[in-house]
Amino acid sequence: MEDDKMLNYIKAVLENMPTDWLRLTTHRLDIYDEKLAKTQFLEQFETLYNSNNSEASALNELPTAFDYIRLGHPLSCILEWVIAKSHDLKVENVISFTSRTVPVLAILRKNLLDNKKTLITYKGELPASFDVEVLKDVYGYKFDLKQVDHVSAISEPDSHGENGSTIFISDKTEIAHIDLNPHIDFYINVHAELGSMLLVNGEENESYISDIQHVRRRETIAMTPSNSFAALKMLVEKSAGHIEHKNFAANKASVIASINEVCGTDTNALVASSGLSVQYAILMGLVHNAVENHKGKAIKIVVPPNCYGGTNDQARRVAACLDNVQVVDLPVDGDHDMVQSIDIVLDQIAQEDAVPYIIAEIPTNPRVEVPDLEKLRDVLSQERKTASGEVAIDPVFILDQTFCPNVHFLGDADILSTVRTISFASGSKFPSGGLCTAGYCLGNKRAESLIEKIDLHLRLCDNEATDLQMELLAKQLPSMKQRIQDAYVNTREFVNFIQETLPAAKINFVSEELAAEGFTPSVFSLDLPTKGNTDEERETYKRDLNLKLINLMITEIPNESKYCVSYGQLKGCYWTIPATSTQGTTKEGDKDYIARVSLSANMDLELHKKVFADFVASI
Repeated sequence: MEDDKMLNYIKAVLENMPTDWLRLTTHRLDIYDEKLAKTQFLEQFETLYNSNNSEASALNELPTAFDYIRLGHPLSCILEWVIAKSHDLKVENVISFTSRTVPVLAILRKNLLDNKKTLITYKGELPASFDVEVLKDVYGYKFDLKQVDHVSAISEPDSHGENGSTIFISDKTEIAHIDLNPHIDFYINVHAELGSMLLVNGEENESYISDIQHVRRRETIAMTPSNSFAALKMLVEKSAGHIEHKNFAANKASVIASINEVCGTDTNALVASSGLSVQYAILMGLVHNAVENHKGKAIKIVVPPNCYGGTNDQARRVAACLDNVQVVDLPVDGDHDMVQSIDIVLDQIAQEDAVPYIIAEIPTNPRVEVPDLEKLRDVLSQERKTASGEVAIDPVFILDQTFCPNVHFLGDADILSTVRTISFASGSKFPSGGLCTAGYCLGNKRAESLIEKIDLHLRLCDNEATDLQMELLAKQLPSMKQRIQDAYVNTREFVNFIQETLPAAKINFVSEELAAEGFTPSVFSLDLPTKGNTDEERETYKRDLNLKLINLMITEIPNESKYCVSYGQLKGCYWTIPATSTQGTTKEGDKDYIARVSLSANMDLELHKKVFADFVASI
């Protein structure tokens, strides 16, 4: 009876929900509290459920569940809530994934770090991409496998008891149906088209939840809005349902052709479920390459300490799992020159006869700086010697081009053609205009053999772009270069206006000369003028002023100005403070308490100028 009531309510919710729940990568951030991510949304959603209120106006006022759909969103939260209530579980114990293998990897990762055993039991077949040898030899995971006919066949002797975990993987058309068994610690229901649901069984396993959530945050994505919607429809209709298949092959061919055209290459591109999904495949593919070709040698992942928090955190998470991998800091902007820093770091790594993999953003984030590219090429190409006089291993340069994906680095005649280079970009920015999270990567000719390994790990993690993501990219990528150019024109005009209106502010943006060379980002950072008698007073005043400006903008222009970490959107203007958003996991001393602003091609620039002028008048 209670289930029928719940399903009837969900049916009404699906009919009346805001369209942005299904359409955007970021729902309303004006009603989002990061400290209460997901919980605040579900508490108020349950209040509506208890009063049987599914009105569109009420649903539209629900606080945003997460600030980015890679982490979760209203529909994934509702799906998890329904499954939890159906099985009398805490909602925190149910976690959805687009990937069918990463839920298993999340548990294996924690057990590796905790030195615990894992038994993976499964009915039917394991996911096709589940490569046992690679998971053991490259990721370092330790586990046993056992095929069973039914979940009831798993008994106490089958489990690892207090010294380990038992996972049960079931391949079902009904993604929400679970046969609970006290001897199973983690259930993973796999659906061939939608993704997977992970259930954490028993209080003794609840300590895993935050670690599993962090894997979903950094190495993959939650079940997408469209797939969550389809799963909820199946529950409501009590059927296996029909998934509409997009023209995936044609869309994929179109996307790869567009990426090649934008990047000036003819090499193979890989398209993933998110920017961090593709970055994880890059890192693990390169680790795999080093394990095979440089046996016994240390692997050094070189990362700017103040870069995007996901990049920084993910690199350290990979290093935490593998004894032969270490992270090396690379200061790149502000008082530090990227080229000089790379030169110093590569000399050090050469002396240790280690394998260097360098991740860097050009332009840098959030200072929007571009190094001298000829000097960068020379320092990356320079032959170096080990302590014993042998030729050192040459670096692989992993270039985050999200700010300027249209700049050519990889072609045969381009600046980094002589350096093993892999470029990647977040698809939720310019490629899709904020309509999906999918990201992509490709290499130059010198890095082609590495792409094969990256592809293997992208498939192993089941992190390839979904059908709908590929369809959205196929629609949006052809207009990307024009959108980049038009957004830059607005950004340059706004930057010039700020310089005239508030000359005491420090603006980090590309010069006219760099723009003429093709670096036309639509993002700039703003260091507002401050005052006070001590450094602490001046810093506090500046931080308060940042928030005053952002709050004024989003209050006065609510239909266009948003508090959001994203950029490259189809319309509007986005404001954030890197230290409290994209640099969330960055060390405190490396954070940037400045305003970062991004403009689109479609916005009321004159109104933004007026509100900024009002702000200046108020201070």
